[in-house]
Amino acid sequence: MTDRTRRPFALDEAVAILSRTPATLDALLRGLPDGWTSAHEGGDTWSPFDVLGHLIHGERTDWMPRARIILEHGEARAFETFDRFAQFRESEGKTLPQLLDEFGALRRESLRALAALHVTDAALDRRGRHPALGVVTLRQLLATWVAHDLDHLVQISRVIAKQYAEEVGPWREYLRVISGAQG
Repeated sequence: MTDRTRRPFALDEAVAILSRTPATLDALLRGLPDGWTSAHEGGDTWSPFDVLGHLIHGERTDWMPRARIILEHGEARAFETFDRFAQFRESEGKTLPQLLDEFGALRRESLRALAALHVTDAALDRRGRHPALGVVTLRQLLATWVAHDLDHLVQISRVIAKQYAEEVGPWREYLRVISGAQG
């Protein structure tokens, strides 16, 4: 791979992505009819509403709590197991605008807390213990936070795009977001 296909982790660049996720979701989802935000891909897949709830749960229980565990306890204390389905319980009775506002506020607080840690390059190499993955570094955790945001932005875009999977007719084969083609 060339340098243009991969980047080494840089905290300021990670924060640049993380700080934009709430506004990106807000611009994409706020004001859309419920049919767009409650749509899913069938079975147990998630709607944009569900993904937003999942991101909120992650803000509360995953990224910064785990970063603190790494910095304060290292490998001596394993992370709490993350409940990937807590959003169904926690988002019950809430509206999409409430979730968007909550996510924005929580992310701002997470990034303030991250800045207050004054993470050094040496601290990025500190190790912690994931309950399923084993030893991980702070650098890996923070890089995963960025990739996780982007993964869910892609997921939301795909779910929304697939609502017109039949309507696009023969153009479907050119639309990777619908067809799943690589390239």
